Amino acid sequence: MSSNIDWYDVIKKEARGINDEDLGEVQDVQSNYVLVQRGIFNKERYYIPKDQVESYDGNALKFRFSNSELSKYQEEPSTQEDETDTNNIEEEEVTSTQEEKEEVTDEENKPVTEERLDVSKKSKEDQATITKKPVKETKTVEVQLIREEIESIERRPPSDESEGEAQSPIQSPEEIKIQLKREEPEVRKKPYVKEEAVVKKKTVTDNKEITDEVTSEELDTSKEIKY
Repeated sequence: MSSNIDWYDVIKKEARGINDEDLGEVQDVQSNYVLVQRGIFNKERYYIPKDQVESYDGNALKFRFSNSELSKYQEEPSTQEDETDTNNIEEEEVTSTQEEKEEVTDEENKPVTEERLDVSKKSKEDQATITKKPVKETKTVEVQLIREEIESIERRPPSDESEGEAQSPIQSPEEIKIQLKREEPEVRKKPYVKEEAVVKKKTVTDNKEITDEVTSEELDTSKEIKY
């Protein structure tokens, strides 16, 4: 099946495992392995042999193993093996080209191009707003206050120290001021932390389809060739 895959077309396509598990994204294709990358910030690369490819449906390259087996493909294959395989491929291409030259005496290649959607991802920051508002309420607190008051007035003979000359009696009514002590409440408002609000965040993955118009070329062979 892998021999019929257009390896240029699988680049930037999804890599899937058994049960459609997400293995990352195809970044490059070499002669004997496929380079798969996963992760946005901590990127991990895996070098998966081509013989592990099961199928390609135009959107995802599917492999024959599960996500749990992916770690064994972290080591990059040796350059010597790549060069050997490349040389073998080049030799096959040279042989094939020679055979084609024997069949076609002259040919000219004209490229037919098309556009592909290359979607990249970038990190952005949003803001969530949590509002605190004042709530007014009336509270009542009971407090004990102490005060002095006149309990009684009694008359008694003067003491020895009080005997002697006295002032002349008053000729008009006179008020006598007696100092009485009392407590008054003083109200102050003191803030304190009554509770804490714990804000938890979680990561959510959304699947979004990106649709855009692309242009491709095609050959119109229905018209008569003019010389």
